[in-house]
Amino acid sequence: MLYYQDEPLHHVFCLDVKSFYASVECLARGLDPMTTMLVVMSGDRNTSGLVLSASPAAKKRLGVSNVCRGFDVPKHPELVIAPPRMKLYMTYHKKILTIFKRYMADEDIHVYSIDEQFGDLTKSYHLFGESPEEVCHMIQQEIFLELGLYTTIGLSVNVLLAKVCMDVEAKKNAGMFAHWGYEDVKTKMWPLKLSEFWGIGKRMELRLNQLGLYTIGDLALSNPFLLKTQFGVMGLQYYMHAWGIDRSVLAEKENYQPKEKSLGNSQVLPRGYTSAGKIQVVLAEMCVQLAQRLRTKQVEGSVLSLHMQYAYEDGKRRSSLSHQIKIPPTNHSKRLTQYVHRLFQKYWNHTEVRTISLYIGKLQPVSAFQLSLFEDPDLLIREEAIDQTISEIRSRYSFTSIFYAHSLLEGATALRRATLVGGHAGGMDGLDCKSYE
Repeated sequence: MLYYQDEPLHHVFCLDVKSFYASVECLARGLDPMTTMLVVMSGDRNTSGLVLSASPAAKKRLGVSNVCRGFDVPKHPELVIAPPRMKLYMTYHKKILTIFKRYMADEDIHVYSIDEQFGDLTKSYHLFGESPEEVCHMIQQEIFLELGLYTTIGLSVNVLLAKVCMDVEAKKNAGMFAHWGYEDVKTKMWPLKLSEFWGIGKRMELRLNQLGLYTIGDLALSNPFLLKTQFGVMGLQYYMHAWGIDRSVLAEKENYQPKEKSLGNSQVLPRGYTSAGKIQVVLAEMCVQLAQRLRTKQVEGSVLSLHMQYAYEDGKRRSSLSHQIKIPPTNHSKRLTQYVHRLFQKYWNHTEVRTISLYIGKLQPVSAFQLSLFEDPDLLIREEAIDQTISEIRSRYSFTSIFYAHSLLEGATALRRATLVGGHAGGMDGLDCKSYE
């Protein structure tokens, strides 16, 4: 344990709400979240339905998992299928954070996702209990008594170990709680397969397997210089994490400003689109949304990427389209639309489209307005002024306060999507700049 003697010792916990969306839907219906078979499904069950959340009983009795397709869900007379209600889930999420704030300062709370949060009790636990464990149980108890939600907590000395502790042990414990220290790393963390560890996906696992590394213990006992050679700074981070070392502090999270490399939006269409005209309407709306985000951040991009997933057929997804193009740096919606339509017309094979994703990269600060020898300069300046005015109106009010006429055409989705809330609606940032509070 000498190698941990200079490492920080915080009291950090990671809390996860058990089957959050499904539990909220059960409570809204007066049902028990733990014994009711319920799935929250977006879309039509027989074609495009996607399970966003499944209750513990549905997972256990029917083998349903989150993000599986609707046609994979077995039919059962006791199964309840609920459409998602993001505003309701956000309301519960805010109530959980209110309970957190009874025990911690705002800077000691980090929202990892709508159903998962971190909290640092290092500076405050002694005000409420004899130990951090006691305070964690108090938080769990208050969430259950006030909201009816079951929660799982992993408590440890840093953010990394709190998260892994929760995923690996607390979720399997009857008491829904686990506490790890550095002394537990070798016995509880090292036996894990690489892809079972937070931050290592299947593709990275395969690359590490090629180096003869199959468990977190293998990674911890590997050569850190070889890892750095193969994976850069991330290789060293994997090595440190394999030893349970994480020096991040929740209260200092605002000090880190990530460098944004690209911006993007994606959406699942309400049904499969086979009409080129309807698809191009959606692409135009997405370009308007993307231009809004670029202007808000005062950047422009020069690499445009289009990705389209084709519809399912007999339960199997068809192929997809994925292409990119280099463009002059811009944040102008009309130009983005022209380039995207060009990509679409060149590569689309007339297959039914179900999902569309659009990204722009090589971001740079907005430079001086650039004129073109091949276009009317007065028209360019006028279009730029219109785009900027529309952007300012939307930033102050909302997307629906002013929009292009193509959003009224058949196949358009922007106006409908502007009424949705949350990540599951798919890339809403830019449609409504006034975020849900």
